[in-house]
Amino acid sequence: MSSRLQAWALAVRPKTLPAGAVPVVLGSALAAVDHRFQLLPAIVALVCALGIQIATNFINEIYDFRKGADTPERLGPTRTVAAGLISEKTMITVSVVLLSVVFVLGLYLVLVGGWPVLVVGLLSMLFAWAYTGGPYPIAYSGLGDLFVFIFFGLVAVGGTYYVQAGEVALPVLVAAIAPGVFSVNILLCNNIRDIDSDRKVGKMTLPARIGGANARQLYIGLTVVAYFVPVWLWMMGYSAMVMLSWLSLPLAFMQVRGLMRGNGRQLNDVLAGTGKLMTLHGALLSAGLLCTTFLSW
Repeated sequence: MSSRLQAWALAVRPKTLPAGAVPVVLGSALAAVDHRFQLLPAIVALVCALGIQIATNFINEIYDFRKGADTPERLGPTRTVAAGLISEKTMITVSVVLLSVVFVLGLYLVLVGGWPVLVVGLLSMLFAWAYTGGPYPIAYSGLGDLFVFIFFGLVAVGGTYYVQAGEVALPVLVAAIAPGVFSVNILLCNNIRDIDSDRKVGKMTLPARIGGANARQLYIGLTVVAYFVPVWLWMMGYSAMVMLSWLSLPLAFMQVRGLMRGNGRQLNDVLAGTGKLMTLHGALLSAGLLCTTFLSW
């Protein structure tokens, strides 16, 4: 792989992409259970979700570089703009093009789902910029975790279901809690690792505000919540096969142990592992939901 491709691979941050993909898969599984699955809206929703996720990562590089957050002291993976691997101008251009493509593709979803989809799409694109951009960047205020839960949980799952079914029911929002809290956990790993360097530049993330010990406890609590979601769905009438997601528990225990014992660069592995956990849990939960169409428990 050429150095340029390697740089863009770093900028994309593939370890964070489950936050964009898993909610769409889960929302589509829920639509299939209700016999309302539509392939084309599901595919377009997936492409748009990943596009916004990647654009958010690109914009994050631009503004963290401008604010001095990506210093040599940072313990995470190399940030390409700060390291001079990709120029700020190029990153801005690519981010604008990517969001433009997402907007054009999203017009199809607006055609399918109407004005609510347009509102959600515009808010999602605004969040991609406002997360680290603007006069009051969300990531610097400690509110990033809340917005991640909303957009990568409730909005992503609910929106995917909506463009296929034309409505959103309570069980959809219940299921959306799982990818939402896992997405927050990915962010927590990143921000626990960077507490010291973030505090130095005034980037007061939630872990920077409440401390590493409390942030680790929050990670554990959110993990417990994710595993209660399939129980809740079962109680709401879905097949007991939703409990397949509990097969991912050994991986969850590994991430919790790694988070509690690790510091600094060791948390990079926990971040990647949390992304894998989110993917496995989401895949198993989706498979269990689909079994509802074939089994009655």
